[in-house]
Amino acid sequence: MARVDAVIVGGGIVGLASALALLGRKPGASIVVLEKEPGLAAHQTGRNSGVVHAGLYYKPGSLKATLCTRGRTLLERFCEEHGVPLERCGKVVVATSEEELPRLAELERRARENGLRGAQRIGPDELKEREPHARGVAALFVAETGIVDYREVAAAYAREIARRGGEVRTGARVTTIDARADSVVVGHSSGDVEARVLVGCAGLASDRIARLAGMVPSVAIIPFRGEYWMLAPEASGLVRNLVYPVPDPAFPFLGVHFTRRIGGGVEAGPNAVLALAREGYRRTSFDARDAWDTLAWPGFWRMASRHWRSGMDEQWRSLSKRAFAHACTKLVPELRAEDLAPGGAGVRAQAVRRDGALVDDFEIAEDRRMVHVLNAPSPAATASLAIGEEIAARAARWL
Repeated sequence: MARVDAVIVGGGIVGLASALALLGRKPGASIVVLEKEPGLAAHQTGRNSGVVHAGLYYKPGSLKATLCTRGRTLLERFCEEHGVPLERCGKVVVATSEEELPRLAELERRARENGLRGAQRIGPDELKEREPHARGVAALFVAETGIVDYREVAAAYAREIARRGGEVRTGARVTTIDARADSVVVGHSSGDVEARVLVGCAGLASDRIARLAGMVPSVAIIPFRGEYWMLAPEASGLVRNLVYPVPDPAFPFLGVHFTRRIGGGVEAGPNAVLALAREGYRRTSFDARDAWDTLAWPGFWRMASRHWRSGMDEQWRSLSKRAFAHACTKLVPELRAEDLAPGGAGVRAQAVRRDGALVDDFEIAEDRRMVHVLNAPSPAATASLAIGEEIAARAARWL
């Protein structure tokens, strides 16, 4: 049996960042990352809009607010040092009606409290200068927002882990976890490994890995599929950089928005529809176990009873291209359904409590030589290196 200082379950961007942080905290430590897929960044890390978030939306003092702000700085530095293209292009958050102005003002307040010096209120004329085809009564320009390819970031993290003496094993599906008094033994598809500490960063399977380790988490993962459309080449000039709506504070989703991709093209989306498979990237995707786990969780039904109307609206926009395009015209009135071409899709691992509350902040739990990340949706990719520092600090007492 292999013996190491730390084993990390999950080779997404948070798991890889945690490995880097542990190696930074204890140089020379033996660290192994176990990833069940044959390659890295197969799920949330590689299936998002590639935005480097500024830290605008998050409640001041929350983990999201503090770790996003620090994580963005660390990410920008890492990308510069390792030759990963990252562009600070800024974005506009657009209020399309007078009713949205109080929420825009709240975002402006949070921006100040979260230390964003490049956030400023602009009027319709300056909005037109920055985004000629966007329309609104006011907007917030956020200079610190950027774009990057997180698959490239994850690959660079993995190379740095290897350079520092760590190991990333792909095709290693975890099957058993045995928490002992002085170690944790992890069985996986390629063998067993014994570690002084285990870190769970399993994303869409985070609650299952925690339960496999003997924990009783207070949340369950409910998967939401987010579908994207690409602007056709002849329509890509409708958006220069990033155009976002003012989000609904009742949901942890940001709403349909436009994002220029660092590799080229402009993306519209995502929506947020209930997925019947945790790794289901098509409308027809279905997994019996995943569907059962969702339906058997009491919090799902409590959540659904509160938000069923919004859920139906999201489902309709998933089924109807014209309905999706109509939602987009709220921000860019000139857009037509014919301007949209099918894009990709991702699945968000959304933690939901037993009472039906959607967990908004990052959630990290500890137990018997283990640290488990139970909720790390957006802006986790931006904040990954700072989340890694937080995890390493918690795990350090067992190293």
